[in-house]
Amino acid sequence: MIERRKTRTAVAGSVRIGSEHPVVIQSMAKVFTTDISACVQQVSRLAAAGCGLVRIAAATQKDTQAFAQIVQKVSVPLIADIHFSPERAIEAIEAGAVKIRLNPGNIKKAADIRRIIDCARRHRIAIRIGVNEASIRDLKAGDVQTDRRVDLMREEMTEYIRLFEKAGFDNLVLSAKSADTLRTIAINRTLAAHFAYPIHIGLTHAGLPEDAAVPSAVAIGALLAEGIGDTIRVSAAGDPVQEVQIAKAILQPLGLIQAEEPELIVCPTCGRCQIDVIALAKKVKNELKTLHKPIRVAVMGCIVNGPGEAADADVAVCAGKGKGVLYRHGQKIAAVAEDKLLEALREEIARL
Repeated sequence: MIERRKTRTAVAGSVRIGSEHPVVIQSMAKVFTTDISACVQQVSRLAAAGCGLVRIAAATQKDTQAFAQIVQKVSVPLIADIHFSPERAIEAIEAGAVKIRLNPGNIKKAADIRRIIDCARRHRIAIRIGVNEASIRDLKAGDVQTDRRVDLMREEMTEYIRLFEKAGFDNLVLSAKSADTLRTIAINRTLAAHFAYPIHIGLTHAGLPEDAAVPSAVAIGALLAEGIGDTIRVSAAGDPVQEVQIAKAILQPLGLIQAEEPELIVCPTCGRCQIDVIALAKKVKNELKTLHKPIRVAVMGCIVNGPGEAADADVAVCAGKGKGVLYRHGQKIAAVAEDKLLEALREEIARL
């Protein structure tokens, strides 16, 4: 089991963020905020997919006006993403945001920050201090090849946190992101070592969904395995529901989310295989598409690793020449002819 780093708890409406609570999956609406119907529809899809918090852009006054209507039409708590305007932050809080995200690179005046803090305190909402490498204003040409970017993000974050602490506001979540996997890991390790606030982790952007999964899993998974990270977002171009799906796929192997769908374990195959394991596995996977239960199914092609995998699966088949042995919870229950394996697996899965 992963031992999570001890943090304070941040309160964002009905959601609790911190080491004493489950890791929260976040995503962001990708339609115009002023298109209320489209925004509500997308937020609702995200909630149904397992998203615990959804962020919405609040760049203009029309956006915050729309935000107030969207809040009334969805079941998931909403975060307002504030760009450059303190006024938008205050409007979003008053419109019903349970949390706002401020970028220290964009809102810097102490007086503006204090106004936002006072409003956030009155409405009892959380604030995420979100530093992005891309918005650091003091970057110089040579910084790309050095650790200076990590240092600058840490310095910017520290300065901002001190303003909040001086004002007595601690309902905070921290995040520091880069498109670079290693710098994202490095800056979040630094934040975890210096601050006790919950941390939101992810890359700033990771590409199309098919390209975003691996770098996101490396960055987010590495940090989570070290106990760092209390909310996560996979930032992929395209349908935001795919972000949630990738996020769940990262959390599940780490034991940080309860499985909701079947898991299929498949032998990688080698020269010992005497049946077409891949063809059988594809057929089994197709069978599992309509089953929304957390069961583990193993399709193995030899006697070396097969029995061990079968012992750890709810249902398994270890196939040999012309036949396979069927297992239920690690116990042999039948020897089945090769052409009957799929049917036998289907029947056993149905029994479960």
